[in-house]
Amino acid sequence: MMKKTTLSLIKSLLFLGVFFFTVYQSNAQAIISASKSDFVNICAGDFVNGKPFNEYYASFAYSGFPADVTFAVEISDENGNFLASPVFANTLEVTTISATQQKIKFAIPVDLKGSDGYSLRIRSNNGINSQRIRNFGNNDSYSIYYKNYVDLFSINNQSATASFCSGGSMTLSIDNPTPAVKESSPVNYPNLKYIWYKDEVVVSGQSAASLTVNTPGSYYAKIDYGKCSENNWSSNRVTVTSSSGSGASVSISSSLGNPFCADGGNTILTATSGNSYIWKKDGVVISGVTSRTYATNEAGVYTVDVNFGGCSGSAKINLISNSFDASIDVAEETTINEGETLSVSVTDDAASPTYEWYLNGNLIAGATGDTYLVSFRGNYRVKISQAGGCISSKEFSFKVNGPPGLATVIPNIIKLSDSPYWNIPDVYRNENTKVIIISSNGEKVLDVVNYQSDWPQSGLDIKNVNPVYYYVIKGDAGEKKGSITVLK
Repeated sequence: MMKKTTLSLIKSLLFLGVFFFTVYQSNAQAIISASKSDFVNICAGDFVNGKPFNEYYASFAYSGFPADVTFAVEISDENGNFLASPVFANTLEVTTISATQQKIKFAIPVDLKGSDGYSLRIRSNNGINSQRIRNFGNNDSYSIYYKNYVDLFSINNQSATASFCSGGSMTLSIDNPTPAVKESSPVNYPNLKYIWYKDEVVVSGQSAASLTVNTPGSYYAKIDYGKCSENNWSSNRVTVTSSSGSGASVSISSSLGNPFCADGGNTILTATSGNSYIWKKDGVVISGVTSRTYATNEAGVYTVDVNFGGCSGSAKINLISNSFDASIDVAEETTINEGETLSVSVTDDAASPTYEWYLNGNLIAGATGDTYLVSFRGNYRVKISQAGGCISSKEFSFKVNGPPGLATVIPNIIKLSDSPYWNIPDVYRNENTKVIIISSNGEKVLDVVNYQSDWPQSGLDIKNVNPVYYYVIKGDAGEKKGSITVLK
């Protein structure tokens, strides 16, 4: 019995030994041999033929793998260590050269943190790896960067000067005027690092998007793409000075210049960089504005008091708009009685002005002068546009009240010098209402539905006597009859 047990144990051990040897032999036969690559460093993202370049190749031989094996290019971390959870390059194309050779075209992830210490290798889907891929210089460690931003950028709101108090400090930052437009600033790419320079010498240990400055000098920034930085863009230079007492140098710039044209929106007033700000317009503090910049479309004398922490300074700009001034001679709300009219005029100094008058949101046909004769109650608006020079416009709104019946009063006079058309209330301007106009000779000159207050459609030849016409209006609001006298 003892002999049988011993024999069984020996057989089991022999079986396990054969199994493990077979597995070891099988794995030992799976080999990936990567060829030397033709790149020295991988510097992706530069524009080539109008688009960012990001295509690289890795060739390799392999043996001992099943027919359905797949391969990919694995990327180490920025220190050259391959991670337990592999990071792969994006495979663009796989070319089979032979039964034991392949070439992979791959791209670097665009959000990869750039470094000069990366390594690459080939990895199979069953976990077998090649040795590290060597570059053209026979090194297995090299720079890999994706250049997310390859354009000009600025610091200090493009201002060439900045100041701080003696014994204090200030901060220079990379500008990001339009954060919603990602490609407008390198700050919108959090994986980027920077190199800061003072008097053309690198400021050691500073790689953030801002730099605290406590010594005078000439400063600028450069995006840190390591060994891929040779042709990289840098920022504007900023001359930083130190001030003592109360004499810190402060200035204000206007983004649209001075004079400025407000047709493109607000102009941005920017003060010299400091710790805190107080803005005033025409000597009055602008409530709630405490940042370095202030957006406005109004002319005036603007001042800013900048505190640098221990000393302060002030600046002033007489901001001039090359738009135009305008006013209207009616109150925001007024009243007329039945049968009355109200002449409303605008005064302006616009170059080549045009005028549009609106009643209850609808453009009043033919009302194109700087004066309009109001006959009906409602909400009015006039728009004055300047067509020459600084193209801009201004609007005034006013409300006309009256007795309840005023909205249905039919005007019986057309004064062509004020308005060339017979305007009737909106209640009679619909597809269910017929408007008929008859001359004093009995000739029907108009017979329409949905009248649009556009009669007469051609000029009337008024000689010595003001012509009289007669109208009939029939519709849901009832029937109206009356006369129309046309005046010059």
